[in-house]
Amino acid sequence: MTIFNLGSINADHVYRVPHLPGPGETLAATSMQTGLGGKGANMSVAAARAGSHVAHIGAIGSDGIWARNRLLEYGVDTRHIAELDVPTGHAIINVDDAGENAITLFAGANQAISEDSVANVLSTGSTGDILVTQNETNAQSVAAKVGSKLGFRVCYAAAPFDAGAVKVVLPYLDFLILNAVEAKQLEQALGVSIEELDVADIIITLGSDGARWISEGVDQHFAAIKVDPVDTTGAGDTFTGYVLAGLDRGLTMGQSISLAMRAAALMVMRMGTADVIPDLKEVEAFSGI
Repeated sequence: MTIFNLGSINADHVYRVPHLPGPGETLAATSMQTGLGGKGANMSVAAARAGSHVAHIGAIGSDGIWARNRLLEYGVDTRHIAELDVPTGHAIINVDDAGENAITLFAGANQAISEDSVANVLSTGSTGDILVTQNETNAQSVAAKVGSKLGFRVCYAAAPFDAGAVKVVLPYLDFLILNAVEAKQLEQALGVSIEELDVADIIITLGSDGARWISEGVDQHFAAIKVDPVDTTGAGDTFTGYVLAGLDRGLTMGQSISLAMRAAALMVMRMGTADVIPDLKEVEAFSGI
C-alpha cells in the first residue's frame, strides 16, 4: 500500500538560545544549523523510515532542490514534488535549554501546489491507501475530497491549527490527529465535544503525558516514555508518521501508537527535525531511559 502525503517542505533554520525571546528582545544564539523540515516532510521521512512506501505531494523553488534530494535519500517517493518559480518554504526555529521551541514559518512554494496535480496523483492510488495532509499547504480540501471518493483512509494532522481549515475537511476524515490545546479550540469552534465528532479515529497528543485514542467504544490513554528532552521540534510529526506507517503495515491502532511513542521519545532527545528522525530498527530497540 501507499501513504500519500500532501505536505510542506521547508528549510529549517534552527537556533539554540538560552530562553525563548520576548517582545523587543535581541538574543544571541549559541548555535545554528540548517536542515530539512516542514510538517509534511517530517511525516514523510518518519513514515518512510518506519517501513512504508510514501509518495510526497508538494512543491519547492529552485532553491530547494537539495530538500527534494534529501527526501529521496531517506526513502521517500519524490516524483510528485514540483519545482516552481516561487521560493521554497522555510522556518525560523528558536529552541531553548529546556527543549521548548518557538517557530516562524514562511510558506513559499507550499501554498502554490497545483490542485489538478494533486487530484491526478491521488488517482494513481488504490482503495485502502492512506492520505495525510496538514495545514501548511493549499489544496487540502481537494485532496480530502478526492481521497475519500477513492476509498483512501483520509487523515488530517490539524497543525498549524485553524478551526476553519478543520471544518472544511472534517466531512471526509477517517482519522484526526491534534494536540490537547487544539482539541479544546476545535470543541469551542464546533460547539461539540471531541467524542461527538463523526470521525472513526481521533488521537489527541498530550506531550509528556502521552496520547489519547478515541474511537467507537474506545477511549484509551497511552503513557509517554520519560526521557530528558533536548528539542521537541518535529516530535509530533514523527509520532504521526510512525502511527500511519504502523497502520499501513497492518499493526493495530494500539500497536501503532505504542511504536510511535517510542519514536517520538527518541526524537525529543535529538537536535533537529527531518534529518534526525529515527529509523524502525532504532525505535524497536528503544525502551526508554
